[in-house]
Amino acid sequence: MTLPRGPLDGVKVVACSTAQAGTVPYVLMADLGAEVIKIEVPDKGDNSRGSSIFPGLPSTYFETNNRGVKSLTLNMKAPQAREILHRLVARADIFGQNFRPGAAEKNGFGYEALRKVNPKLVYVSISGYGPKGPHAMLPGTDSMAQALGGIAQAYSAPGQPLRTGIVSVADETCAILAFGGMLAALHCARTYGIGQKVDCSLLGGQIRLMGWTLTTAMWRDRDPVTGQARITGTPERPGMSASFNDMNGKPLVFQLNGKSKWQTAMTALGFYPQLSAAGFGDLGVVINSEDKRAELLRLLDELFATGPRDKWVEALRGADIVSAPINTLLEASNDPDVVANGYVTEIDYPEYGKKLKVHGSPWNFSETPPHVGRAPKLGEHNDEVLGAIGYSAADIEGFRSRKVI
Repeated sequence: MTLPRGPLDGVKVVACSTAQAGTVPYVLMADLGAEVIKIEVPDKGDNSRGSSIFPGLPSTYFETNNRGVKSLTLNMKAPQAREILHRLVARADIFGQNFRPGAAEKNGFGYEALRKVNPKLVYVSISGYGPKGPHAMLPGTDSMAQALGGIAQAYSAPGQPLRTGIVSVADETCAILAFGGMLAALHCARTYGIGQKVDCSLLGGQIRLMGWTLTTAMWRDRDPVTGQARITGTPERPGMSASFNDMNGKPLVFQLNGKSKWQTAMTALGFYPQLSAAGFGDLGVVINSEDKRAELLRLLDELFATGPRDKWVEALRGADIVSAPINTLLEASNDPDVVANGYVTEIDYPEYGKKLKVHGSPWNFSETPPHVGRAPKLGEHNDEVLGAIGYSAADIEGFRSRKVI
Protein backbone atom coordinates (compact mmCIF):
# COMPACT_ATOMS: atom_id res chain seq x y z
CA MET A 1 0.00 0.00 0.00
CA THR A 2 1.24 3.47 -0.87
CA LEU A 3 1.57 5.59 2.23
CA PRO A 4 -0.03 9.04 2.24
CA ARG A 5 2.14 12.13 2.02
CA GLY A 6 1.48 12.73 5.69
CA PRO A 7 -1.13 11.94 8.37
CA LEU A 8 -3.27 14.86 7.12
CA ASP A 9 -2.98 13.96 3.44
CA GLY A 10 -6.30 14.73 1.74
CA VAL A 11 -7.28 17.54 4.11
CA LYS A 12 -7.89 20.78 2.20
CA VAL A 13 -7.44 24.17 3.85
CA VAL A 14 -8.05 27.71 2.63
CA ALA A 15 -6.57 30.50 4.75
CA CYS A 16 -6.98 34.26 4.52
CA SER A 17 -4.45 34.75 7.28
CA THR A 18 -1.41 36.89 7.94
CA ALA A 19 1.20 37.55 10.64
CA GLN A 20 2.07 34.64 12.94
CA ALA A 21 -0.79 33.31 15.06
CA GLY A 22 -2.92 33.28 11.93
CA THR A 23 -0.44 31.38 9.75
CA VAL A 24 1.45 28.92 11.97
CA PRO A 25 -1.58 26.60 12.43
CA TYR A 26 -1.61 26.05 8.68
CA VAL A 27 2.16 25.56 8.49
CA LEU A 28 1.66 22.68 10.94
CA MET A 29 -1.15 21.35 8.74
CA ALA A 30 1.08 21.56 5.66
CA ASP A 31 3.96 19.84 7.47
CA LEU A 32 1.62 16.89 8.05
CA GLY A 33 0.45 16.63 4.45
CA ALA A 34 -2.60 18.88 4.20
CA GLU A 35 -3.04 21.04 1.11
CA VAL A 36 -3.06 24.62 2.36
CA ILE A 37 -3.97 27.46 -0.01
CA LYS A 38 -2.99 30.88 1.31
CA ILE A 39 -4.97 33.80 -0.12
CA GLU A 40 -2.88 36.93 -0.65
CA VAL A 41 -3.43 40.40 -2.07
CA PRO A 42 -2.23 40.65 -5.71
CA ASP A 43 1.12 42.45 -6.25
CA LYS A 44 1.53 43.15 -2.53
CA GLY A 45 0.93 39.88 -0.69
CA ASP A 46 1.17 39.28 3.03
CA ASN A 47 2.82 42.31 4.66
CA SER A 48 5.20 40.02 6.51
CA ARG A 49 6.95 39.10 3.25
CA GLY A 50 9.02 42.22 3.88
CA SER A 51 9.76 41.51 7.55
CA SER A 52 13.09 40.44 9.00
CA ILE A 53 15.09 40.22 5.79
CA PHE A 54 18.86 39.92 5.93
CA PRO A 55 21.15 40.53 2.93
CA GLY A 56 21.25 37.52 0.64
CA LEU A 57 18.54 35.63 2.54
CA PRO A 58 14.73 35.37 2.49
CA SER A 59 12.51 36.74 5.23
CA THR A 60 12.99 34.69 8.40
CA TYR A 61 9.51 35.75 9.55
CA PHE A 62 7.63 34.86 6.37
CA GLU A 63 9.60 31.68 5.73
CA THR A 64 9.04 30.35 9.25
CA ASN A 65 5.34 31.12 9.27
CA ASN A 66 4.34 30.13 5.72
CA ARG A 67 6.40 27.17 4.67
CA GLY A 68 4.77 24.38 2.72
CA VAL A 69 1.64 26.32 1.74
CA LYS A 70 0.45 27.42 -1.70
CA SER A 71 0.01 31.09 -2.60
CA LEU A 72 -3.06 32.22 -4.56
CA THR A 73 -3.60 35.92 -5.14
CA LEU A 74 -7.17 37.24 -5.09
CA ASN A 75 -8.45 40.80 -5.18
CA MET A 76 -11.36 40.37 -2.79
CA LYS A 77 -12.89 43.66 -3.93
CA ALA A 78 -13.67 41.99 -7.27
CA PRO A 79 -16.92 39.94 -7.42
CA GLN A 80 -15.17 37.23 -9.44
CA ALA A 81 -12.59 36.83 -6.68
CA ARG A 82 -15.34 36.09 -4.17
CA GLU A 83 -16.75 33.57 -6.62
CA ILE A 84 -13.34 31.88 -6.80
CA LEU A 85 -13.04 31.86 -3.01
CA HIS A 86 -16.47 30.28 -2.65
CA ARG A 87 -15.54 27.60 -5.17
CA LEU A 88 -12.42 26.84 -3.14
CA VAL A 89 -14.38 26.77 0.13
CA ALA A 90 -16.95 24.40 -1.34
CA ARG A 91 -14.16 21.81 -1.68
CA ALA A 92 -12.33 22.65 1.54
CA ASP A 93 -12.43 21.06 4.97
CA ILE A 94 -11.12 24.09 6.87
CA PHE A 95 -11.16 27.84 6.35
CA GLY A 96 -9.13 30.20 8.50
CA GLN A 97 -8.83 33.95 8.97
CA ASN A 98 -7.35 36.34 11.53
CA PHE A 99 -8.64 39.66 10.20
CA ARG A 100 -9.68 42.39 12.61
CA PRO A 101 -13.19 41.49 13.90
CA GLY A 102 -15.83 42.44 11.33
CA ALA A 103 -13.47 42.60 8.35
CA ALA A 104 -14.17 39.05 7.15
CA GLU A 105 -17.90 39.71 7.11
CA LYS A 106 -17.39 42.99 5.24
CA ASN A 107 -15.33 41.21 2.58
CA GLY A 108 -17.71 38.32 2.04
CA PHE A 109 -15.97 35.52 3.90
CA GLY A 110 -17.52 35.63 7.35
CA TYR A 111 -18.72 32.41 8.95
CA GLU A 112 -22.38 32.82 8.10
CA ALA A 113 -21.59 33.42 4.41
CA LEU A 114 -19.22 30.48 4.05
CA ARG A 115 -21.28 27.94 5.99
CA LYS A 116 -23.96 28.40 3.30
CA VAL A 117 -21.38 27.41 0.70
CA ASN A 118 -20.16 24.41 2.71
CA PRO A 119 -22.24 23.29 5.74
CA LYS A 120 -19.50 20.89 6.90
CA LEU A 121 -16.84 23.60 6.89
CA VAL A 122 -14.61 24.10 9.93
CA TYR A 123 -14.21 27.87 10.18
CA VAL A 124 -11.29 29.04 12.33
CA SER A 125 -11.21 32.64 13.55
CA ILE A 126 -8.24 34.02 15.48
CA SER A 127 -8.54 37.33 17.32
CA GLY A 128 -6.68 39.32 19.92
CA TYR A 129 -9.10 39.31 22.86
CA GLY A 130 -11.67 36.64 22.00
CA PRO A 131 -15.16 37.02 20.46
CA LYS A 132 -16.80 38.37 23.64
CA GLY A 133 -15.94 41.04 26.15
CA PRO A 134 -15.43 44.81 26.14
CA HIS A 135 -12.42 44.75 23.80
CA ALA A 136 -13.55 42.05 21.37
CA MET A 137 -13.50 44.42 18.40
CA LEU A 138 -9.97 45.69 19.00
CA PRO A 139 -6.96 44.39 17.05
CA GLY A 140 -4.43 42.35 18.98
CA THR A 141 -0.72 41.58 18.92
CA ASP A 142 1.67 39.23 20.66
CA SER A 143 2.92 41.89 23.09
CA MET A 144 -0.65 42.84 24.00
CA ALA A 145 -1.49 39.25 24.92
CA GLN A 146 1.76 38.77 26.84
CA ALA A 147 0.96 41.94 28.79
CA LEU A 148 -2.59 40.84 29.67
CA GLY A 149 -1.96 37.13 30.15
CA GLY A 150 0.50 37.15 33.06
CA ILE A 151 3.64 35.75 31.47
CA ALA A 152 5.58 38.97 32.04
CA GLN A 153 5.42 38.33 35.78
CA ALA A 154 6.47 34.72 35.40
CA TYR A 155 9.92 35.74 34.16
CA SER A 156 10.34 39.03 35.98
CA ALA A 157 13.18 39.97 38.32
CA PRO A 158 12.30 41.11 41.85
CA GLY A 159 12.07 44.88 42.01
CA GLN A 160 12.20 45.31 38.25
CA PRO A 161 9.38 46.49 35.94
CA LEU A 162 7.36 43.78 34.20
CA ARG A 163 8.25 43.56 30.51
CA THR A 164 7.06 41.48 27.59
CA GLY A 165 9.56 39.15 25.92
CA ILE A 166 11.13 39.01 22.48
CA VAL A 167 9.93 35.47 21.69
CA SER A 168 6.36 35.46 20.37
CA VAL A 169 4.93 33.11 22.97
CA ALA A 170 1.39 34.49 22.66
CA ASP A 171 1.30 34.08 18.88
CA GLU A 172 2.79 30.60 18.98
CA THR A 173 0.62 29.35 21.86
CA CYS A 174 -2.52 30.59 20.14
CA ALA A 175 -1.42 28.96 16.88
CA ILE A 176 -0.85 25.57 18.48
CA LEU A 177 -4.20 25.72 20.27
CA ALA A 178 -5.89 26.71 17.01
CA PHE A 179 -4.25 23.73 15.31
CA GLY A 180 -5.66 21.38 17.93
CA GLY A 181 -9.06 23.02 17.86
CA MET A 182 -9.43 22.74 14.12
CA LEU A 183 -8.48 19.06 14.19
CA ALA A 184 -11.11 18.42 16.88
CA ALA A 185 -13.73 20.24 14.82
CA LEU A 186 -12.64 18.38 11.69
CA HIS A 187 -13.18 15.07 13.48
CA CYS A 188 -16.67 16.23 14.45
CA ALA A 189 -17.45 17.33 10.90
CA ARG A 190 -16.32 14.03 9.40
CA THR A 191 -17.99 11.90 12.07
CA TYR A 192 -21.30 13.73 12.46
CA GLY A 193 -21.47 15.92 9.36
CA ILE A 194 -21.53 19.08 11.48
CA GLY A 195 -19.38 22.04 10.55
CA GLN A 196 -18.75 24.81 13.05
CA LYS A 197 -16.83 27.96 13.90
CA VAL A 198 -13.78 27.68 16.16
CA ASP A 199 -12.73 30.89 17.92
CA CYS A 200 -9.24 31.22 19.37
CA SER A 201 -7.50 34.28 20.71
CA LEU A 202 -4.05 35.47 21.66
CA LEU A 203 -5.27 36.29 25.15
CA GLY A 204 -7.01 32.93 25.61
CA GLY A 205 -3.83 31.11 24.64
CA GLN A 206 -1.78 33.01 27.19
CA ILE A 207 -4.23 32.26 29.98
CA ARG A 208 -4.06 28.53 29.15
CA LEU A 209 -0.26 28.70 29.05
CA MET A 210 -0.18 29.92 32.67
CA GLY A 211 -1.46 26.48 33.73
CA TRP A 212 -1.52 25.39 37.38
CA THR A 213 0.43 28.48 38.46
CA LEU A 214 -2.57 30.63 37.59
CA THR A 215 -4.89 28.24 39.44
CA THR A 216 -2.70 28.53 42.53
CA ALA A 217 -2.70 32.32 42.34
CA MET A 218 -6.51 32.40 42.02
CA TRP A 219 -7.09 29.99 44.90
CA ARG A 220 -4.68 31.87 47.17
CA ASP A 221 -5.73 35.28 45.86
CA ARG A 222 -2.04 36.12 45.81
CA ASP A 223 0.55 36.39 43.04
CA PRO A 224 3.28 33.72 43.14
CA VAL A 225 6.96 34.23 43.80
CA THR A 226 8.48 34.52 40.35
CA GLY A 227 11.01 32.19 38.78
CA GLN A 228 13.70 34.79 39.32
CA ALA A 229 13.55 34.03 43.04
CA ARG A 230 16.14 31.33 42.21
CA ILE A 231 14.55 28.64 44.40
CA THR A 232 10.87 27.92 43.82
CA GLY A 233 8.46 25.62 45.58
CA THR A 234 8.02 24.27 49.08
CA PRO A 235 9.47 21.15 50.72
CA GLU A 236 6.11 19.38 50.56
CA ARG A 237 5.43 20.11 46.90
CA PRO A 238 7.21 18.15 44.17
CA GLY A 239 8.98 20.31 41.65
CA MET A 240 11.33 22.52 43.69
CA SER A 241 13.74 24.09 41.21
CA ALA A 242 16.79 26.32 41.39
CA SER A 243 19.20 27.92 38.93
CA PHE A 244 22.84 28.91 39.28
CA ASN A 245 25.81 30.05 37.18
CA ASP A 246 28.98 28.04 36.66
CA MET A 247 32.58 29.26 36.73
CA ASN A 248 32.10 30.86 33.30
CA GLY A 249 28.79 32.52 34.09
CA LYS A 250 26.80 29.90 32.17
CA PRO A 251 23.48 29.09 33.89
CA LEU A 252 21.91 25.73 34.67
CA VAL A 253 18.78 24.55 36.44
CA PHE A 254 17.92 21.49 38.49
CA GLN A 255 14.60 20.33 39.88
CA LEU A 256 13.91 18.09 42.87
CA ASN A 257 10.91 15.82 43.27
CA GLY A 258 10.48 16.61 46.95
CA LYS A 259 12.90 17.45 49.78
CA SER A 260 14.17 13.85 50.11
CA LYS A 261 16.18 14.31 46.90
CA TRP A 262 18.17 17.22 48.36
CA GLN A 263 20.91 15.08 49.88
CA THR A 264 21.11 12.91 46.74
CA ALA A 265 21.57 15.95 44.51
CA MET A 266 24.09 17.74 46.71
CA THR A 267 26.08 14.54 47.25
CA ALA A 268 26.29 13.96 43.52
CA LEU A 269 27.68 17.47 43.10
CA GLY A 270 30.17 16.98 45.95
CA PHE A 271 28.59 19.85 47.88
CA TYR A 272 26.87 17.99 50.72
CA PRO A 273 29.68 18.04 53.32
CA GLN A 274 30.02 21.83 53.13
CA LEU A 275 26.26 22.35 53.10
CA SER A 276 25.67 20.02 56.03
CA ALA A 277 28.41 21.69 58.04
CA ALA A 278 26.75 25.04 57.39
CA GLY A 279 23.41 23.75 58.66
CA PHE A 280 21.84 23.01 55.29
CA GLY A 281 21.70 19.23 55.40
CA ASP A 282 17.90 19.40 55.33
CA LEU A 283 16.32 21.66 52.73
CA GLY A 284 13.14 21.90 54.79
CA VAL A 285 14.75 24.35 57.20
CA VAL A 286 15.53 26.71 54.33
CA ILE A 287 12.59 27.11 51.99
CA ASN A 288 10.29 29.06 54.27
CA SER A 289 12.96 31.34 55.78
CA GLU A 290 14.09 34.32 53.74
CA ASP A 291 17.29 34.73 55.77
CA LYS A 292 18.22 31.06 55.52
CA ARG A 293 17.36 31.04 51.83
CA ALA A 294 19.65 33.99 51.09
CA GLU A 295 22.48 32.38 53.04
CA LEU A 296 22.07 29.08 51.19
CA LEU A 297 22.00 30.84 47.82
CA ARG A 298 25.26 32.63 48.58
CA LEU A 299 26.94 29.35 49.50
CA LEU A 300 25.61 27.52 46.44
CA ASP A 301 26.71 30.39 44.19
CA GLU A 302 30.24 29.92 45.50
CA LEU A 303 30.15 26.15 45.05
CA PHE A 304 28.75 26.16 41.51
CA ALA A 305 31.33 28.79 40.54
CA THR A 306 34.11 26.26 41.16
CA GLY A 307 33.40 24.20 38.03
CA PRO A 308 31.92 24.12 34.52
CA ARG A 309 28.24 23.74 33.76
CA ASP A 310 28.59 20.49 31.84
CA LYS A 311 30.22 18.85 34.87
CA TRP A 312 27.38 19.85 37.20
CA VAL A 313 24.62 18.84 34.80
CA GLU A 314 26.25 15.48 34.10
CA ALA A 315 26.65 14.78 37.83
CA LEU A 316 23.03 15.62 38.59
CA ARG A 317 21.68 13.61 35.67
CA GLY A 318 23.88 10.70 36.74
CA ALA A 319 22.12 10.74 40.10
CA ASP A 320 18.71 10.76 38.35
CA ILE A 321 18.12 14.41 39.26
CA VAL A 322 16.42 16.47 36.57
CA SER A 323 18.93 19.04 35.35
CA ALA A 324 19.70 20.99 32.19
CA PRO A 325 21.75 23.88 30.91
CA ILE A 326 19.74 27.09 30.51
CA ASN A 327 20.22 27.62 26.80
CA THR A 328 20.28 30.76 24.75
CA LEU A 329 18.34 30.54 21.48
CA LEU A 330 21.47 29.60 19.53
CA GLU A 331 22.48 27.05 22.14
CA ALA A 332 18.96 25.59 21.97
CA SER A 333 19.20 25.25 18.19
CA ASN A 334 22.40 23.20 18.57
CA ASP A 335 21.32 21.16 21.60
CA PRO A 336 22.06 17.48 20.85
CA ASP A 337 18.53 16.35 21.71
CA VAL A 338 17.01 19.10 19.56
CA VAL A 339 19.18 18.07 16.60
CA ALA A 340 18.77 14.30 17.09
CA ASN A 341 14.97 14.55 17.12
CA GLY A 342 14.81 16.81 14.09
CA TYR A 343 13.25 19.70 16.02
CA VAL A 344 15.68 21.86 14.05
CA THR A 345 16.70 20.77 10.58
CA GLU A 346 18.27 22.09 7.38
CA ILE A 347 16.73 22.58 3.96
CA ASP A 348 18.32 23.62 0.70
CA TYR A 349 17.90 27.14 -0.68
CA PRO A 350 19.67 26.81 -4.05
CA GLU A 351 18.93 30.38 -5.12
CA TYR A 352 20.86 31.54 -2.06
CA GLY A 353 23.60 28.98 -2.56
CA LYS A 354 23.29 27.35 0.83
CA LYS A 355 21.42 25.15 3.23
CA LEU A 356 19.72 27.00 6.06
CA LYS A 357 18.61 25.86 9.48
CA VAL A 358 14.86 25.95 10.01
CA HIS A 359 12.31 24.61 12.46
CA GLY A 360 11.84 20.88 12.09
CA SER A 361 8.69 19.18 13.31
CA PRO A 362 7.68 18.76 16.95
CA TRP A 363 6.20 15.38 16.02
CA ASN A 364 7.69 12.10 14.89
CA PHE A 365 5.27 9.78 13.06
CA SER A 366 6.48 6.22 12.50
CA GLU A 367 4.69 5.71 9.17
CA THR A 368 3.89 9.16 7.77
CA PRO A 369 6.72 11.53 8.67
CA PRO A 370 6.17 15.29 8.41
CA HIS A 371 7.53 17.13 5.40
CA VAL A 372 9.32 20.45 5.88
CA GLY A 373 8.56 22.71 2.93
CA ARG A 374 9.38 26.25 1.90
CA ALA A 375 7.32 29.42 1.83
CA PRO A 376 5.80 30.17 -1.61
CA LYS A 377 6.54 33.06 -3.92
CA LEU A 378 3.62 35.47 -4.21
CA GLY A 379 1.00 33.96 -6.51
CA GLU A 380 3.24 30.98 -7.24
CA HIS A 381 0.30 28.57 -7.33
CA ASN A 382 -2.31 30.69 -9.12
CA ASP A 383 -2.45 28.52 -12.24
CA GLU A 384 -2.27 25.25 -10.33
CA VAL A 385 -4.99 26.08 -7.80
CA LEU A 386 -7.39 27.69 -10.24
CA GLY A 387 -6.91 24.92 -12.77
CA ALA A 388 -7.68 22.32 -10.10
CA ILE A 389 -11.09 23.88 -9.40
CA GLY A 390 -12.13 23.95 -13.04
CA TYR A 391 -10.88 27.20 -14.54
CA SER A 392 -9.30 27.03 -18.01
CA ALA A 393 -6.04 28.66 -19.03
CA ALA A 394 -8.06 31.31 -20.87
CA ASP A 395 -10.13 31.96 -17.74
CA ILE A 396 -6.97 32.42 -15.70
CA GLU A 397 -5.45 34.82 -18.22
CA GLY A 398 -8.68 36.77 -18.13
CA PHE A 399 -8.46 37.00 -14.36
CA ARG A 400 -4.95 38.38 -14.69
CA SER A 401 -5.91 40.96 -17.27
CA ARG A 402 -8.83 42.15 -15.12
CA LYS A 403 -6.64 42.15 -11.98
CA VAL A 404 -8.82 39.60 -10.22
CA ILE A 405 -5.66 37.67 -9.28
